[in-house]
Amino acid sequence: MHILQIVPSISLIYGGPSQMVLGLAPALTKEGVKVTVITTDSNGDNGQKPLDVTLNVPIQKDGYEIIYFRCAPFRRYKFSLDLCNWLNRHAQEFHIAHIHALFSPISSAAAAICRQRQLPYILRPLGTLDPADLRKKKYLKQIYAAILERANIANAAALHFTSIQEAKISERFGVATRDLVIPLGVIPPKKNEENLIRKQFGIAANVPLVLFMSRIDPKKGLSLLIPALENLLAEGLNFHFVLAGTNPQDPAYEQKIKSQIANSSLRSHTSITGFVTGEFKSSLLQAADLFVLPSYYENFGIAVAEAMVAGTPVVISDQVHICQQVQESQSGWVTTTDVLALTGSLRTALQNPAECQRRGLNGKEYALHNYSWDAIARQTIQAYKQILVSG
Repeated sequence: MHILQIVPSISLIYGGPSQMVLGLAPALTKEGVKVTVITTDSNGDNGQKPLDVTLNVPIQKDGYEIIYFRCAPFRRYKFSLDLCNWLNRHAQEFHIAHIHALFSPISSAAAAICRQRQLPYILRPLGTLDPADLRKKKYLKQIYAAILERANIANAAALHFTSIQEAKISERFGVATRDLVIPLGVIPPKKNEENLIRKQFGIAANVPLVLFMSRIDPKKGLSLLIPALENLLAEGLNFHFVLAGTNPQDPAYEQKIKSQIANSSLRSHTSITGFVTGEFKSSLLQAADLFVLPSYYENFGIAVAEAMVAGTPVVISDQVHICQQVQESQSGWVTTTDVLALTGSLRTALQNPAECQRRGLNGKEYALHNYSWDAIARQTIQAYKQILVSG
């Protein structure tokens, strides 16, 4: 079986949803599936240089091949005429295409080409069918859906959602669909020296480290988290807050958050790291006493799963769509998108370190069992086979 994975970009700038392909592809290969990934060299929407990669030729990586194409024209929208032309020529060499994005010109064009070339395709919406997300640029998306995405969804072999809740609430524009619910995977971190993080930021051993690690975006709930943390400081609770993340697509909002903290009681209790990756990211996750993500909507929450597999208890909103799994596994606390409710959950967690430790261990066990790439690859292959058999 030869599977084609199509994603607008795999740059770290675009976060976990794009990077997911780099976890799935080698796991599929390990199970005996041949995988080709096609993508662009896009590396941001505000003047960043393209990815420094070889273009238009297959590059072997971890058992699969990846082909990068020049992002042009319409660089801001991650479009590539070269990718479309390549797909039109080579579509019949594959059994299934797995397209990771909606409301993206390259994914929309790819779905249309797959239909024309009679290549079955699966669409992964990445949360774009969530009613909350559809309200952003509402009228433009209504037009886009009417012209392009409704037909793409109607003719897809399946829609790939990463949680039951995402599938439950997602808009289909009146189309009946076959749904697959397959979560994202995480790689267990290597054991790192957690004390190095505390030394680097000057955090005493007896001071809880509260970590936010995600894109600095309005939907992530920082408008709830900052006042909730201010409330806790006013009550006399001691902690150190680490804000890890960036938003090169909306630097103005990122600066707004930094300024808000700089003019807040949090200023002397906060470290801002910017974007983190690799060993530093792993060390932060393991050093944290509590991970928090109070998003207004989140189709999966890959950072939550990463915290869980690192053994860190989580405080998340009930709009992060793996909240049910967090509740059932007792891996942390789930709250509403309300400052007082979030304050209460954080207070409970910070005042009960033994319970935090217990829930962290629960999360690690759950994530190792349910979010391993090997298990997810086998689940995905089974879905591919069912689609091919059913025609």
